[in-house]
Formats: sequence, structure tokens, C-alpha cells
Amino acid sequence: MEIFSSLLSGSGAWNPLAWLLAFVVAAVIAYLIWARGERSYKKGTEQTAPFISGNKEPPKGDLHVRAGNLYWGYTDALKGYYERIVPLHSGDMNDYVLWYLGITALIMVIVVVFS
Repeated sequence: MEIFSSLLSGSGAWNPLAWLLAFVVAAVIAYLIWARGERSYKKGTEQTAPFISGNKEPPKGDLHVRAGNLYWGYTDALKGYYERIVPLHSGDMNDYVLWYLGITALIMVIVVVFS
């Protein structure tokens, strides 16, 4: 019967019964580990709150690290560049496409003139 035969390939063998047996063994082991767990655990109580050395948990917004904090060294090192480039940032897509086309035309002119 084909269901009991293994599929042999250049990189290994596939036998669905072996995988099914492995899955059942893994499920039994997982169940045994789960069955030995703490029975006094109550979901949604103080037990589930994170322990911060006895301090009250601050609001989630106070724990959020802003992108400006993450890239402070990078933006501070390139402060001169950003001071000139940020005012040009309008947020309008038409401006970016115009800049892209203008720079592309300039590069094409330079390539044609110097080739």
C-alpha cells in the first residue's frame, strides 16, 4: 500500500506515518509537561502582571521609545545635512516625483555630455 511506503528523494525520505508518529509523541510529551504545571494559576489576576521590582507598571505610552531617541546619534552627527534638507520636505508626492524627474534628467544630461 502506498501510504506505508517512503518517498525517497535526493535530500531525504518522507514517510507520512513516521511524521504522524513523531507528532503524536510530541503531543503526548507536551501534554505531560502541561499536566505538571501550576494549578493555582489564575488568568487575568495580579499573577499575570509583570514584576518590576515591586514598582507599579507605568502606562504603555511612557514606556514607548520614540524614534528620535533611537536615532539621536545618527541625526546629531548629520545635523548640518538635516538642517538644510528638512525644510525641503513638504510631504507632497508630486514634489518628490518632480525632484526625481529633475535629478534623472540632470544625470542623463551629464552622461550624454561626458560619454
